Amino acid sequence: MEMTGRRPVGRYAIVLILFGIAFAPRASASAQTGAYASRDSRCDLNSLVKEGMQRNPGVVAARKHWEALERVPIQMRTLPDPQIQVQEFTVGSPKPAAGYETSNFYYTGFGISQEIPGPGKLRLQGDIAEQDAEIARHQYKAAQREAAEKIRESYFELFYLTKTIGLLESERSDLLRIEEIAKARYRVGEGQAQDVLKAQLQATRMLNEIVHHHREMQQRQADLKAALGRDLDSPDIVIGAVEPTRVELDRAQLGEAVRRQSTELMIDRAAEERSEKALELAQKGYFPDFTLGYAYDKTGPGFRDYYMLTLGAKIPLYFWRKQTPAIEQAALERSAAREQVRAHELDAGASAEDQLVAIHASDRMLKIYAQGLIPQAENSIQAALAAYRVSKVDFQTVISAFVDLLNLREEYYRTLADHELAVARLEQIVGEVK
Repeated sequence: MEMTGRRPVGRYAIVLILFGIAFAPRASASAQTGAYASRDSRCDLNSLVKEGMQRNPGVVAARKHWEALERVPIQMRTLPDPQIQVQEFTVGSPKPAAGYETSNFYYTGFGISQEIPGPGKLRLQGDIAEQDAEIARHQYKAAQREAAEKIRESYFELFYLTKTIGLLESERSDLLRIEEIAKARYRVGEGQAQDVLKAQLQATRMLNEIVHHHREMQQRQADLKAALGRDLDSPDIVIGAVEPTRVELDRAQLGEAVRRQSTELMIDRAAEERSEKALELAQKGYFPDFTLGYAYDKTGPGFRDYYMLTLGAKIPLYFWRKQTPAIEQAALERSAAREQVRAHELDAGASAEDQLVAIHASDRMLKIYAQGLIPQAENSIQAALAAYRVSKVDFQTVISAFVDLLNLREEYYRTLADHELAVARLEQIVGEVK
């Protein structure tokens, strides 16, 4: 075909058509970048969390430990087992029954004795055991929240990776069409070979990112299955859509939620109550423990039987070496438990505040991405393409606009995942916030 000053109309039309196909407005663009997704998979996520509450090994172990400690208080409030005694007293010979008919000292005795702790000691021991069970109950709740946070963390990371891989694959297809456009322009003498190479380089980079994300997805699937108590060779978990969770707590409400619902504080308060009971029990150490016994001694024929009632007491004779230091120890442990409550209250409050700030910041960022940055980037690439069609900008400008749009879409999904991760971490501290 003879080349003249006029552009080949057929090829130029093909180039324009390819441009239109590559960057035609997508019907799903607003759904991909909107502040709130059209479908929420929170029900599916909640199902996974419920499954984790039943099957997560750490949660199951914490529940069994709590149930085991609930059996302890009744044991601690029960008297020690009585002791039964049988003895034979012989006279004149170690042989059994020696002196049976000849001595009034011979007897065969049967007795029983019972230890009786000092007043209030059994009750306090039971109270301490109840507090141990209460601590285990709160530890069980903490294990539930920790498992739920791990499940949500893995789920939201998988959501980000799934969306990013889909985005990369879609954008890579567009980039391959750009490459075809660059080749077409090069063949008709309107482009450069460097344009084709730049498009190929960017497509290869995106392929490398896709491979890296697939590898990370496999690790996250393994983490999620472990948190759910599933076998690692079980089928992969399908990740649905996610929309931002609205959190309306203000600072005052957050502080109240921390004080009332933080499992760490509940554990510390139960430990503080336990230390109070332990101090009371240590103070009871000054009171003696008792032993009550009764024995019946059967003598030989013609001799009267013996009957014996005994009452013994364990005297705290060395109280300055045992009971007094024990009281001092218990008092110090009570003080430590009180300070621990205050320390964890401050730590939990600061952590919750950090997560709330992150949630509110990501709320604003999601709106900026959806309503500002991404639409502007879409307009920018359309403008760059229009200018490229009339050779007013070079191919690097088009590639830069393409990469900017891709990065902004990836950042949107990263921000959405981080938003939900912050909500999950906040719920680990204060429970449900919705």
